[in-house]
Amino acid sequence: MGLTDTAIERLRALIVNGELPPGARLPPEQQLAAQLGISRGSTREAVKALTHARMLSVKRGDGTYVTSLEPDELLHGITLAAELARNETVLDVVEVRRLLEPGATRLAADRITDEELDDIADLLKVMDDTHDPQTFIKLDVEFHNRIVEGAGNAWLTAILRGLAEPTIRARRERLTVYKEVEDLTRAQHRDIYIALREHDGPLAEAAALAHICSVQRGLRAIFTDKNT
Repeated sequence: MGLTDTAIERLRALIVNGELPPGARLPPEQQLAAQLGISRGSTREAVKALTHARMLSVKRGDGTYVTSLEPDELLHGITLAAELARNETVLDVVEVRRLLEPGATRLAADRITDEELDDIADLLKVMDDTHDPQTFIKLDVEFHNRIVEGAGNAWLTAILRGLAEPTIRARRERLTVYKEVEDLTRAQHRDIYIALREHDGPLAEAAALAHICSVQRGLRAIFTDKNT
């Protein structure tokens, strides 16, 4: 392990074990280097690496601080990678969603509140009255976000939100080409909502899986058409 890698591991350990808790300001560089038992240059590189990883945040003129360490901070790299996905790579992203989102929907069936369900019902009504593809997609994304939030798991929420962008982009194209997709999406959303309202975990999971598989098939058809 190189000196920079050693520095990163030692600094990360201070954060993980709570010696540098969320919101803590890092000591001056010379003091931190002595604490880590490494050179100031390696310390500087370690700080830079953990800043890129969103574990640290530099406030100009003030210092460097440990971030909140919340999932949406730490999983920012996933979001960036997903946003860069193109063409067939998007199918890989959807495949991950297919593995995670039905399970999240099942959790939501057990944990979601009546108030959250009422909000989703209102959202579905707005979707029924919407015929603009761009607006429809925004509401579609909001529908899925509300369900994942209803699962009450911050990590699942952060991961699935991070994977949304390439799917949104591809679905925007799909809706433009295939108008009947809106009607199918509405029906599948309704199936998911009914299962959630009944707090039927297995049914909610099955409905979510059917929906994601439908999206996956549609996107695969788009990419097949492009390549022919």
